[in-house]
Amino acid sequence: MVKEIEKKGITIVQIANLIPVAFSTGANRMVPALSIPYPLGDPSTTVKEQWDVRYHRVGVALDSLTKDITEQTVFEVKI
Repeated sequence: MVKEIEKKGITIVQIANLIPVAFSTGANRMVPALSIPYPLGDPSTTVKEQWDVRYHRVGVALDSLTKDITEQTVFEVKI
């Protein structure tokens, strides 16, 4: 789906827990997620920790939209 949206000229970033699958499907901008059932949080952690993870990863995703890239890129996350 990402490739089809980008064909229309809309830049997409995919937050993916399976980066190799995202690569093989043609995603250009990828941000690693935490896990399949909880891509942006972990219910075993505190609400504050979950919020920090979400805030950071969504921020990385938004920042990646402003970057010029020439090949498929996985953007680094710190949390």
